[in-house]
Order: sequence, then structure tokens, then C-alpha cells
Amino acid sequence: MLGIKEIKVTVLLYLMTLATFTVSCQKSEKTKLKRINTLSNHIGEISGITSLSKNQLFAINDSGNENILFQLNQEGEIIAEIKIPGTKNIDWEDLAYDHENNIYIGDFGNNANDRKNLVIYKVSGILSNQIAVSEIRFSLEDQKKFPPKKKNLNYDIEAFIYADESFYLFTKNRSSKFKGTTKLYKLAATPGTHTAKIIGTYNTCNDSSDCFITSATINKTKDKIALLTYNKLFIISDFQIDNVFEGSIQKIRLGHYSQKEGVCFKNDSVVFITDEKTKHKKAKLYEYPLD
Repeated sequence: MLGIKEIKVTVLLYLMTLATFTVSCQKSEKTKLKRINTLSNHIGEISGITSLSKNQLFAINDSGNENILFQLNQEGEIIAEIKIPGTKNIDWEDLAYDHENNIYIGDFGNNANDRKNLVIYKVSGILSNQIAVSEIRFSLEDQKKFPPKKKNLNYDIEAFIYADESFYLFTKNRSSKFKGTTKLYKLAATPGTHTAKIIGTYNTCNDSSDCFITSATINKTKDKIALLTYNKLFIISDFQIDNVFEGSIQKIRLGHYSQKEGVCFKNDSVVFITDEKTKHKKAKLYEYPLD
């Protein structure tokens, strides 16, 4: 019969073996995600990225940070910090672009689902250093309570794209009975006050730790859309823009779990991805090949 000390040693050895096996399994998971660089602490809470025609990257931080647009090179190094006049960073969550080199800043983060001051800032003149800002303020047509009941917390937005003079907004579902449903809204991309119309829904998956849509992007040729979660990409092709979810949807498991908050196309076959810093890890820039 084993003594108490022997039992303790046996249990300890078992736990050490189990931990080694678990780590080994985690390391053996294959991923094509390539780390490009560790990001500066100035953009440690990076929540959105996009690029313009000259292939510069632009990035923002989320709530609690300054109203600054960061210009980066493709190694993730900061080239310039551009303070956006007449704006406030309540909860900046994503960036979009158009083909006239305008950048759109989505100040629509809404964790508690109680905001009534949702706004998208149109920032012109980035490349010429002649900054002009206009506002697109909006509400969501189906939200009647601020906040709604916990089972209906599906009005947080952290992802959007610009296409054909409209914005397409994807919700981050925070409902207590999570089923992975993201709602898609269409919004006029003109300054003023508008109502975003719901035009579709899509069930990503039912894991509340890995099915939140945290960022979206569309490529330059406007025939691919990427949606991001903490460990997945959804690549949409062969779509009509007002019927996005009726297109072909490829689900890609990244094999790398972190708080990923930003995605944009490097080219038609590669995307850039960013994640936020945590207590033990700094924010990073990655790229992922789609082919």
C-alpha cells in the first residue's frame, strides 16, 4: 500500500505528465499564421486596421485611448501619429476605406448595448496631409431598448466595410444565450443622420469564446470579404453585396487563439491580422495566406 508521500509524488508526476502532454498538443497544432512583428505599446489596444492605395497600413486603438490614427509600414512600425480633429474616441472599433483614399473610423463599440450616439467618421486628405472630417451618425432600425434584455444583446458593432456608397456593419453578439448569430446592417455612407437597415444574419458557430465577429474587410477588387474572430477567418466570395451571406463562405481555423481585433487585405491572397496586448503578451501584426 502506498504511503501518503508516495501518493503525493505519484499525483505530482501524473500532473506533470499531463501538463507536458497538453503543451505538446498545443504546440503541434499547425498554423499558416506568420508573425510579422511585435507592435509598439502606443498601439497595444489596436482594434482596427486598413490600407490605402499606396499600401500604407493605418490603425486605431479602442475605448479609453486618444483620437489618433496611426500610420504604419508593412512591418507594423509606426510612421506617423495623426490626431483626428473634431472627434472623440468613445469606442473606436474598426476601420474601412474607399477607392478615393478616404478612411472611415467606426466609433460604434457598444459592449453594454446602450449607446445612442453611434457614429462613423469620414477622414479625407490623409495622403495629402490636408485632413477634413465629416460625421455619419446613425441608429439601428430594430433596437428599441437601451439596453435590451440580456438574451437580446446583439447590437454591439466591431466590424464594417465600405462598398458601393454604403457601409455594411456586422454585429458582435453578446447575448446571454449565445448562438453565434451576427446581424448585417446596411447604412448610407453620406454625412448626416441615418438609420441602419438590417439586411441579413449569419450563424458563425456556437462557441461564445471564439465566434464573435471582431473585424471585417473587403479587398480592392471587391470580390472577397474577410470576417475575423479570435481563432477563425470567414472568407466570403461569389456574393452580391446586399446578399453577402448567400455567397460562398470558407471557414478557416487559424490554429492560434488570441484577442484578434483587426484584419485587412495585403493583396487578394494574403491578409494582415492584428491582436491586442494582454497581461502577458504584447500586441502583434501577422499575415495569413488564403491560398
